[in-house]
Amino acid sequence: MEIKYNNEGLVPAIIQDAETKAVLMLGYMNAVAFQKTLETKKVTFYSRSKQRLWTKGEESGNFLNLVDLKNDCDNDTLLVSVNPEGPTCHKGTDTCWKENNNQQFGFLSQLEDVIQDRKENANEERSYVASLFTKGINKIAQKVGEEAVEVVIEAKDNNDHLFLDESADLLFHYLILLQAKGFKLNDIVEVLKSRH
Repeated sequence: MEIKYNNEGLVPAIIQDAETKAVLMLGYMNAVAFQKTLETKKVTFYSRSKQRLWTKGEESGNFLNLVDLKNDCDNDTLLVSVNPEGPTCHKGTDTCWKENNNQQFGFLSQLEDVIQDRKENANEERSYVASLFTKGINKIAQKVGEEAVEVVIEAKDNNDHLFLDESADLLFHYLILLQAKGFKLNDIVEVLKSRH
């Protein structure tokens, strides 16, 4: 792998959780730290403040276990995928940006947050979701069943627009059902991973 080190002999290394894809921290490697990382499978940096190599976790036990390492298009920045053991930041947080290292599903995670807000702050006159939670689990489960049947019907036809609309309705109502039962997408992902 070609690496273009800067004038100080360092290359920035962006550390990313291999599973959640969250960015955990930024560090710097010199050629020796890079080689030690490859050999030990524990991410090692060059500390600019201490002027020495340091393996993340050598004091705290919160190691960054190497999964993959790749270069960017200019060969001057590394993306290091890891499985972290414990929090990454020296201040005890999951990331150096004080964010939780949770699996995110883009817009679906935002939608889950909206559903949770409607559940916790129910105003059934203004919110369809809140009205479903007020009606209870039987009504929510019934809606999932209805939407599932509609998806099957549309799957047998050739109207992709209707099929996608009904699929969106099914997923939306399923997300509501999950929360009505006290779960979220992450719980389903864990089950699927255990079967993989």
